[in-house]
Amino acid sequence: MLIVGERINTSRKQMAPAVANLDAAAVREEAKKQVEAGAHVIDVNCGTLVEREVEVMEWLVRTVQEAVEVPLCIDTPNPKALEAGLRVHRGKALVNSITAEAGRYEAMVPLVKEYGAGVVALCISDRGMPRTVDDRLQVVDRLVERLSRDGVPLEDIYVDPLIQPLATEPDNGRIALETVARVMEGYPGIHTICGLSNISFGLPCRRLLNQSFLCMLLAAGLDGAILDPLDQALMSFLRASLVITGADPYSMEYIKAYREGKLVKT
Repeated sequence: MLIVGERINTSRKQMAPAVANLDAAAVREEAKKQVEAGAHVIDVNCGTLVEREVEVMEWLVRTVQEAVEVPLCIDTPNPKALEAGLRVHRGKALVNSITAEAGRYEAMVPLVKEYGAGVVALCISDRGMPRTVDDRLQVVDRLVERLSRDGVPLEDIYVDPLIQPLATEPDNGRIALETVARVMEGYPGIHTICGLSNISFGLPCRRLLNQSFLCMLLAAGLDGAILDPLDQALMSFLRASLVITGADPYSMEYIKAYREGKLVKT
């Protein structure tokens, strides 16, 4: 299970000033806390700093990798910012994200190939956001076929089923769950990943919905998540679900987390 820490993102009020002011100590501390909590990869996003995104992304990648020894998920739709981050990244990065939109795909996939990165493939095409499971799978078909043809290995592809809020459409949770299950069944060797928080947007007690949704996604076969690893309850549900689904053989990681005091006791 790939856990991507989401907290170094300038759309977060707590993080925006630190990144905007190039506060290296604050950024490094945030990265360290996420890795200590269980993140395998750290997402870095400075997209709100539109005029400075290229230079700040390069600074972010350098700064975070000075603090932690995990790869980064370079989160931007801007090819110039992506290249700036990949150029200074140590090791194998993850790119978040490409879509089936022609302009975005053609601008970003050559960089994915050049730097040997993994890629989050989001179910969006030139027709916009697909509504149904079948529509999503048509986009997945095109993305996987084209990425494979362009030399991106299946094991480097993380399909994002496109999580949309329950508040706007009651079926959005079911659609995401079914999409994950069908991708994992239909494309052996491929991964699925998503950001949880969109599902609860606009509703009260968002953490409760996120926690419940994560458990159901794991049962559907999800093997990657972009989340807040400092949410101890969420991480506890994740670790328990991995035991139940057999993804944590003999409960070794679960027991380790218990001994380290990382599980919420109920």
